[in-house]
Amino acid sequence: MKASNHDEFREFVAMRSTALLRLAVLLTGGDRHAAEDLLQIALMKAYGRWAHIGQHEAYVRQVMYRQQVNRWRLRRHSAETTVPVLPESGTDTDAGADSELRIALWAALGRLTKRQRAVVVLRYFEDLPEAEVAALLGCPVGTVRSTAHRSLAKLRALVPELGPEGSAEPVQSLSYTPKGIQG
Repeated sequence: MKASNHDEFREFVAMRSTALLRLAVLLTGGDRHAAEDLLQIALMKAYGRWAHIGQHEAYVRQVMYRQQVNRWRLRRHSAETTVPVLPESGTDTDAGADSELRIALWAALGRLTKRQRAVVVLRYFEDLPEAEVAALLGCPVGTVRSTAHRSLAKLRALVPELGPEGSAEPVQSLSYTPKGIQG
């Protein structure tokens, strides 16, 4: 690698590693050590192709998604380890009023299945379209939609504060009436 590419890579890592690590933590379900491994693998792969990559961050994120999907596929038949309380990450310095909600949301994300967590992270944290999430996870778009729907319902049940417009009312108690039908 040329010295200029090496310097550019070092600058990229210095500027973007915190945000990329945050994404990796979400993808791994809060496992900081697995997240660091995931990020390191993605950065190693990017380093080898740095001169040939047009959009560096997009490439690193794509490698992270695919690497994590491969991990899930390899561990499909193994039992998931659950813990009652997620460990503190130590990187979140925002101590605002929403900290309790964030903690509850982190705990709720940890209770989702691996696929549900992946869909939620890719659709709502990364703001990817359904088709792209489906391509990354290797499943149909309909599966992404139904998984997202079920995942959000489960999150709202686990954290009632996530209900519509911040209400404390759980989603299950809301009734749906199609437009034009009076009950």
